[in-house]
Amino acid sequence: MLRTIVSRGFLLLAVAACRTDGATTPPGAPDLGANASLSGRRPFPDDNPWNTAVDRAPVDPNSDALIASIGLTKGLHPDFGANYLGGPFGIPYVVVAGSTPSVTVTFSYAAESDPGPYPIPPDAPIEGGSASSGDRHVLVIDRDDWKLYELFSAFPVPSSSGWTAGSGAIFDLSSDALRPAGWTSADAAGLPIFPGLVRYDEVVERGEIRHALRFTVVHSRRAYVNPARHWASSDTSASRPPMGMRVRLKQSYDTSGFPPSARVILRALQTYGMIVADNGGDWFISGAPDARWNDGELNTLKTVPGSAFEVVAMGTIVTP
Repeated sequence: MLRTIVSRGFLLLAVAACRTDGATTPPGAPDLGANASLSGRRPFPDDNPWNTAVDRAPVDPNSDALIASIGLTKGLHPDFGANYLGGPFGIPYVVVAGSTPSVTVTFSYAAESDPGPYPIPPDAPIEGGSASSGDRHVLVIDRDDWKLYELFSAFPVPSSSGWTAGSGAIFDLSSDALRPAGWTSADAAGLPIFPGLVRYDEVVERGEIRHALRFTVVHSRRAYVNPARHWASSDTSASRPPMGMRVRLKQSYDTSGFPPSARVILRALQTYGMIVADNGGDWFISGAPDARWNDGELNTLKTVPGSAFEVVAMGTIVTP
C-alpha cells in the first residue's frame, strides 16, 4: 500500500486555543457522525500497545542506524489539516450507532480480510474523497458495540448498498487481540488505523492525546514486530525499520516554544511515541481531517528533525 507523496501547501486558519493544563475530563458517550468526538473514550484496553506509555522504556541498540535510515535532518510532516486543495485532508472516520444496517463487502484480498458484514453508512467519508485514486480508506466506529471496521481501497457499488475493497479488518475495541501472524489489515502493517490518528477532539477539545500515533516511512524492512502482523517491503537490511517499530521523541527535546496544538502532539510523542504502519512519506504523521485545525500551528511540527527521535527497544523481529 504505497502512498503517493505530494508536496502540500497549507493555509493559516484561526482556531480556539488548546487546553494545555493536563487536566482530563471523564469520558462520555462518543458523538455520532463524520470525524465526531469520542468524548474522551479511548479505543482498546489500557494495557493495549497503542495505549502503553513508553517514555521510560529502554532504547533499541540499533536505534541510531534505524533513525538515520529514515532521515536525521528530515522534519516531521503532519499529513492532515484544515486546507489542502480547497478543503480538510487526512484519514477520515465516521462514528455510527449499533443500529446502523450492515452491508456486504467484496474483497480483492479475501484470504486476509474479515468477511463482515460491515455497518457502513451510504455517506461514509472516503480518504481523499469519492474520486480519489489513493488509499481510499474507510473507517467506521460502532460506538454501541465498540467495534472498529476498516477498509482499504474502498468503493461503493453503484445502485447497491454494498462495497468492494482491497482488504478489510474488524477490531473489537474492548480486546487486545491481534490479527493472525502474517495477515495484513486495511493498513500494510496489519494494524488498526484509527487508534493512531491525531484527532481534533483530543488535541484541541481535551488538550491531551493518550495513545501512540501512526506514521509512515519511504523505505521499510521485510519484517515486522508486535503489535504489527505484516510487512510491506522486499528490503532485508537491518538498518531499515520493520513494520510496528516504535519511536519516541527524546525527553531532552524542548517543546516549550511550540504553539498549543503542536505541543499536545509533541507531548504524546514523548510519552507514547509513534508506530511505523505503512510505506509513505518519511516521518509523515497521520491524522483526521477537520476544518477547525490551525494549519499554521501544525506546520511548526516540520521543524522537529528526525534526529530528535529514538527507537524504543523492540521485541522479536519476525523476518518472513
